[in-house]
Amino acid sequence: MKTQGQVTMDTVDRQTRSQIMASVGQKDTGAELLLRSALHKIGLRYSLHDRSLPGSPDLVFPRFCAVVFVHGCYWHSHGCYRSTVPKSRREFWTEKFRANRSRDERNSLALLRRGWRVLTVWECALRGKTAAPSAAVAKKVKSWLESSIAVAEIAACADPSANSPAHASDLTGAG
Repeated sequence: MKTQGQVTMDTVDRQTRSQIMASVGQKDTGAELLLRSALHKIGLRYSLHDRSLPGSPDLVFPRFCAVVFVHGCYWHSHGCYRSTVPKSRREFWTEKFRANRSRDERNSLALLRRGWRVLTVWECALRGKTAAPSAAVAKKVKSWLESSIAVAEIAACADPSANSPAHASDLTGAG
C-alpha cells in the first residue's frame, strides 16, 4: 500500500520509457478520428495536416478560411483531469509542456496573420468521462465555421455530472 508522499517507481527503464513516449502519434489520434467522422457525417469536407500552414493543422477548411487543431489534453497541458504532470523528472515535463503551449500559440498567431481562423478542439471534449457525443462537438465546429469568430476552443465542461450534450462541451472564443 502506498503512503502519502511516496513516489511510484516506473516499471520500465529510461530508454524504454523514452521509446514509448516517442511512439505516441501526432496525427490520426482517436479524438481526431472521432471528430473527422462526425464532421463528415454532417457533410463537412476538409483537407488533412497541411504542412504548408504553421503547425500543420489537423483539419483545414479552405472554404471557410479556417483550421482546426485537435489537441491532446496531456501533451498540450490543457489543465483538465486528463493533463497530469509525471512525478518523475517533473522539471523536464513542465518545460516540455510549456514549450508545446508556446509553440501552439506561435502557430495560432502565424495563422491569424495569414488570414486563417483557428479552432482548438480538446481531447476531453471527445473522449473520457466529460466528453460530449462526437455529433454534438461536430455541430459546434460547424456553428463556429459559419460564424465570424477568429479564435475559439471547444473543451469539456469541468463538471462531469453535467453530461447532457448541451452542457458537455463549451465553445469559447474571442474575435
